[in-house]
Amino acid sequence: MLINGEDRRRVNPAQKAVDLLDRLEQLYPDAHCALVHRDAWQLLVATVLSAQCTDARVNMVTPALFARFPDPKALAGAELAEVEDMIRSTGFFRNKAKNLVACARTIVEEHAGEVPKRLEQLVALPGVGRKTANVVLGNAWGVPGMVVDTHVKRLSFRFGWTKATDPDRIERDLCRLLPSERWVQAGHTLIAHGRALCRAPVPLCSQCPLTDICPRRGVKKSR
Repeated sequence: MLINGEDRRRVNPAQKAVDLLDRLEQLYPDAHCALVHRDAWQLLVATVLSAQCTDARVNMVTPALFARFPDPKALAGAELAEVEDMIRSTGFFRNKAKNLVACARTIVEEHAGEVPKRLEQLVALPGVGRKTANVVLGNAWGVPGMVVDTHVKRLSFRFGWTKATDPDRIERDLCRLLPSERWVQAGHTLIAHGRALCRAPVPLCSQCPLTDICPRRGVKKSR
């Protein structure tokens, strides 16, 4: 449909975003959560550990950690020094260990040992922010949530989907722009593209098959 001689999609940011997301999902049909987990508890722990660390490294650490502390009750009674030693290679291990043990205790004491299924309950847990909460909600419970990690933040800005730099504001912008039923997979897809081609600090635009639709085509400087 034309509006004043222009296709509606040229003036509808939401439709343009969905069109780009469609193409991205075709490019990365198998995009998924890369953190190996069996349940919501393991995913919560793995996501906390993934801060400032690669998923590959986390996946090397968690098997032994989960074997030693298989559930919140087990980790709630752990000695900090032991947990620190087991997760040392993930970086910031002292703070992560402190948060994980405190998180486990809170889950045991306030949620009968079960990982909560509501955003407000998840973000109230020690060491759990909106990113981690949305990872758990979307991948463990099937609840729509928009994950904003470093890749999603970078691509959202490059695509013109947001002008914000604060993750919470970016999340709100993306949730307004994209249909809720696509939030979870959109996060996986954007992360996959950020790792493969739309890298920091310089994207591999010459190798990208989406330059015909990418809003940043022709832009020399990227953020």
